[in-house]
Amino acid sequence: MPKFNRIHLVVLDSVGIGAAPDANNFVNAGVPDGASDTLGHISKSVGLNVPNMAKIGLGNIERETALKTVPAEANPSGYYTKLEEVSLGKDTMTGHWEIMGLNITEPFDTFWNGFPEEILTKIEEFSGRKVIREANKPYSGTAVIDDFGPRQMETGELIIYTSADPVLQIAAHEDIIPLDELYRICEYARSITLERPALLGRIIARPYVGEPGNFTRTANRRDLAVSPFAPTVLDKLNEAGIDTYSVGKISDIFNGAGVNHDMGHNKSNSHGIDTLLTTMGLTEFEKGFSFTNLVDFDALYGHRRDPHGYRDCLHEFDERLPELIAAMREDDLLMITADHGNDPTYAGTDHTREYIPLLVYSPSLKGNGHLPIGHFADISATIADNFGVDKAMIGESFLDKLV
Repeated sequence: MPKFNRIHLVVLDSVGIGAAPDANNFVNAGVPDGASDTLGHISKSVGLNVPNMAKIGLGNIERETALKTVPAEANPSGYYTKLEEVSLGKDTMTGHWEIMGLNITEPFDTFWNGFPEEILTKIEEFSGRKVIREANKPYSGTAVIDDFGPRQMETGELIIYTSADPVLQIAAHEDIIPLDELYRICEYARSITLERPALLGRIIARPYVGEPGNFTRTANRRDLAVSPFAPTVLDKLNEAGIDTYSVGKISDIFNGAGVNHDMGHNKSNSHGIDTLLTTMGLTEFEKGFSFTNLVDFDALYGHRRDPHGYRDCLHEFDERLPELIAAMREDDLLMITADHGNDPTYAGTDHTREYIPLLVYSPSLKGNGHLPIGHFADISATIADNFGVDKAMIGESFLDKLV
């Protein structure tokens, strides 16, 4: 019998909690990540009030800097720690894959100077559309459509750009390049970026609507990922016949591997929380694992270097956290974490190499306290231990410490 019949893991995308020990090996616009601290710098620069996460123990997490995220609780309601990344990367796929037990020793390819001409030419030949060469570089997703959306509306050219992540993104106005066509082009781009020298983690379709000066990206985004190179704990659960529910872009990140119930993409963080609440309320979901990604922190505020918006986004999640707790059954376990940092006060627009927080709560827990400072994969090792399946490549379970 599992200790917890259901485990719900919520990833607050990019909500890091201070520079990792190896952060200076990673750079952001030429600046080492060693002084990054997503939660700390938000708190210091614009203030932060997240009483519900604080109640579980967010403010009790050990900090190596003078920046206290939130006040510590004298008697927190849960367990808490921070976790370090082993893998060589600070992108979404690397973070999520490691959370599910993989060690990525060879990072995906990134293209700081844009994609090689060979890739662009192949996409042009397949699609019959020209590529706007001036957009072919690391770019903010909203800035690139502001800058080149009017031209695309006139010419029908493709807007292809990247970021500091190992991704190729194609932005297309839905009235100019229909969704089906955009998806076909992205599927072709996926097929030609599966091995070095252009091994990319994801191809992302970025549809948008509107008029010049008022463009808006839509919820019809589609991510085309590569499959994990080894079985993850998601796969282990699926093979054991245990329900696995994906909320948001989780299924995309794992290319569907190990997911047997995909609850769809999120239109926003709030929509994702609504979907998770629906998932938690399913009568058929008696035993298993739900895995949710809330991406607005990263996509809307981290990359855009907007600490005020990031803070407000954290406040919104915190305000809704009691709804998630109220929806929990006595034998449910909730874990709240992140996948990397994205300090909105830092140089450049890239992710930052940081520890991630971990908050753990269940109505059935009688104790509380600081869990060991371990690694991302400890989360999946604990999930595997709970459901009686093998862990993946790495990770140490802390299940026995939850009392």
